[in-house]
Amino acid sequence: MRREAMLDAARSVFAEKGYADATLDEIARRAEFGKGTLYNYFEGGKEELLFAVFEDIVGEMETLIHTVFQDSLDGDEPLRDAFHTFVERHFELIRDQQDLFMIMLREAHQMAFSDDPERMQFFQTQQERLLNALTPVLEAAMDRAEIQSLPPSAVANLLLANVRGMGKHCTLEQQHCPCEEQEFLHNPQRAADFLTTLLFDGLSTTGTSSSDA
Repeated sequence: MRREAMLDAARSVFAEKGYADATLDEIARRAEFGKGTLYNYFEGGKEELLFAVFEDIVGEMETLIHTVFQDSLDGDEPLRDAFHTFVERHFELIRDQQDLFMIMLREAHQMAFSDDPERMQFFQTQQERLLNALTPVLEAAMDRAEIQSLPPSAVANLLLANVRGMGKHCTLEQQHCPCEEQEFLHNPQRAADFLTTLLFDGLSTTGTSSSDA
């Protein structure tokens, strides 16, 4: 319970002030523990707290994948329908935690291109958790000839990257561009409609070939 209280406080402070400006003093104060007690649970200080928060968020996404795609894995629901639900739920999470979402994206980018092998390995491990959760679902859909037979891990990476990238784009553009995409954060169903159509149907219209152009 103490550890969870500290993680909740860290999420709150990171979301409000950003990782760089967050302090252990503030996190400890929010958690209503002394700074020394915080170090007892997170010896690495603020960076270890960031890793723990990142790991928790990835865990939430991993659980969401397992939950939403279970019927598709069993063959009881079309993959397309399950993906639509996943995107909708994902955008609901972004909508409710926009500030924290942006901080985690920023720090994830820095980890992915870090010169520190431990930071890079941590990021890669978290990414693999999500890929490993989604890949069996895609393999099952390919076995049923529901989607094309392509490298399942690569397809999983493409799907997740597009969901993540669209969430990042919409969040960044929300205050700077009166464009239609920003409405996706307020209407997750529209976001799910758009991404599902794009990724499962493509951009070409049915029956149109290059010779018709």
